[in-house]
Amino acid sequence: MRLVIAQAAYDDLEHIKHYYLEQQLPEVGLKFVAEILNAIEKTLEYPDIGRIVPEFNQANIRELIRPPHRIVYLREAEQITLIRVWRSERLLDL
Repeated sequence: MRLVIAQAAYDDLEHIKHYYLEQQLPEVGLKFVAEILNAIEKTLEYPDIGRIVPEFNQANIRELIRPPHRIVYLREAEQITLIRVWRSERLLDL
């Protein structure tokens, strides 16, 4: 199993870091990014650890909730793809 980070997810992680840097709290942004990456790495061993994303209701599109973020990933046979990282109160666009 391997981990792939989609460009949109990479941009989300950069946005998180940048937002907290603007708030003069760079350590908070780095902490969130590290926690998100640690969480998604666990899916390599336990790919079904996340719940099915309610907006899609497809078994291969899952999410981990790590307040205040939703970590959305695609579970495939050989890889996990981190798709997006959003604020947990935000609904996904269908």
